[in-house]
Amino acid sequence: MTKGKLFIFSAASGTGKTSLAKALVESTPDIAFSVSHTTRAPRPGEQHGVHYYFVTREEFERMVANGEFVEHATVFGNSYGTSKQVIEDQIKSGKSVILDIDWQGARAIKKWRPEAVSIFILPPSRAALRERLTNRKQDSQEIIDRRMREAVAEMSHYSEFDLLVVFAQAPRRVYTREQLMEMVWGWDYVGVDRVVDVHISNLRKALDDSSAEQ
Repeated sequence: MTKGKLFIFSAASGTGKTSLAKALVESTPDIAFSVSHTTRAPRPGEQHGVHYYFVTREEFERMVANGEFVEHATVFGNSYGTSKQVIEDQIKSGKSVILDIDWQGARAIKKWRPEAVSIFILPPSRAALRERLTNRKQDSQEIIDRRMREAVAEMSHYSEFDLLVVFAQAPRRVYTREQLMEMVWGWDYVGVDRVVDVHISNLRKALDDSSAEQ
């Protein structure tokens, strides 16, 4: 049996990475999510073992002490961790795995599995990111303001990733690397192998190309 591949999806909160990853999983039978562990409470509609493994802080700390996570972090007061065993079991079964984690987790995953393909997802603008956070109706204005303050710092790590994706949720548009960095965030382009638009077929091809180069 052919082993699956490992893909890392990262972005600031509200960018749309979970929606994009879900669309990719739904359209590609041999790709699945890795389910992380978390100490936060379930949101409406979330199920244990499907969206997350919801555990107590004591259970989470026991797993950390036993070295069961390849990465773990605390975000907005809640802890999240990625189980080594969950990932290894999925890959051995022939499934390619998508990890939906932050940039710090991505660093740890790349150290553990250098062959993993890392993808960073950007919104089209700061205004679009604030609008998405507001429209989710999941957080208070105070939390939205805090997420916005941290977004630029999180996105500044884009150059550590193999691939950039612009998730505009709008008619398809293709950017050069330089145009993207200047237009969206005012950054000079550095480091990333290539930038693609959000069209799922293009993203699937980009993932195939990137994993073939590993």
